[in-house]
Amino acid sequence: MKKEEKTNVMRVLDSKKIAYKSHSYTPDATMSGEDIAGILGEDPEKVFKTLVTQGKSGAYYVFVIPVGEELDLKKAAKASGEKAISMIKQKELLPLTGYVHGGCSPIGMKKPFPTFIHDTASGLDKIFVSAGKVGYQIELQPNVLISVAGCTLADIV
Repeated sequence: MKKEEKTNVMRVLDSKKIAYKSHSYTPDATMSGEDIAGILGEDPEKVFKTLVTQGKSGAYYVFVIPVGEELDLKKAAKASGEKAISMIKQKELLPLTGYVHGGCSPIGMKKPFPTFIHDTASGLDKIFVSAGKVGYQIELQPNVLISVAGCTLADIV
């Protein structure tokens, strides 16, 4: 584990006086979400990834799902009220959100976007999401994440 470094996500949570636990690790380009769950010693169903999409209307949407799952684009479109949804190109991520691939968090993006989290999150005691930088994760209660990131629960996998 690496030395504690404050990320933008942590600063946002600190400013709102929200309790969280941070975790850091030495990242490897070949790491999967399941690998990160293993490093954290947690069930992959509690470790979530953040995906950014664009609807047919041109609007952007954020989807937060367990690392072992894949976003169902038809369910995502239905949840967001779009005719179709597609993943944005990796090069568009940083200018749009302020985050790089592998370090994207639903908290603290440059602009707020409609955000949906897989409905299994509501039944968990804790959830892990990127802390906004590759090699950093935050752990907090799902209801806190839902509140801070303005998430809507939806069946999206």
